[in-house]
Amino acid sequence: MDRRTRAGLLGRLALLLTRSGRRMVDAVIEIVPHLPIRDRQTLHAHHPGLAPDQLAELLVASATRMTAGIGAAGGMLSTVEMAAPPLLLSAPVQVAAETIAVVAVEIKLIAELHELYGRGPVGTTSTRGAAYLGAWVRRRGIDPFADGKGRWTGVVGGAARRELRQRLMRRAGRNVTTVMPFLAGAVAGAALNQRETKKLGERVLGDLRGDR
Repeated sequence: MDRRTRAGLLGRLALLLTRSGRRMVDAVIEIVPHLPIRDRQTLHAHHPGLAPDQLAELLVASATRMTAGIGAAGGMLSTVEMAAPPLLLSAPVQVAAETIAVVAVEIKLIAELHELYGRGPVGTTSTRGAAYLGAWVRRRGIDPFADGKGRWTGVVGGAARRELRQRLMRRAGRNVTTVMPFLAGAVAGAALNQRETKKLGERVLGDLRGDR
């Protein structure tokens, strides 16, 4: 495809992603309570001999590698789609799935960092999941002293859903860069996810260490 045709298809992709925002919100809210979060004891059992700060750095590095791999895989799939334009019809599904997978990895990272430092929220699985989801949306550690307006409850209501949708759409919009010809999409997808996940992990880790 020439540049103009490709740009037109990417514009359609962005529009389709905007329309699928509500579905992504529903999918993420449904997935989060079921993520396998390891508590502090389990984390130390899986990584014996490491001090908490060393283990935290390892968790951030591991999540960063995982999301970079997801971005690279999405970019390689886009290479095939660019070679056969009709396949681009599935691109919105691909980008949405990639975004949800990355979000799941990052929320798991946030949750396990909180568990590692003894800062995990109390309550039901839904309540805890909503708290970690709120931390992902705001890119910060959970503030145990925040008032009710600063917390997410087990039932993610209208305002929280809008906040989540805006964050998801920004992330999905960035992931559209994986839909590029040849292997450029794989490189862009890996680099983008690596940068974003590392930045998130370091920011949450900074909050937890500062509060400690």
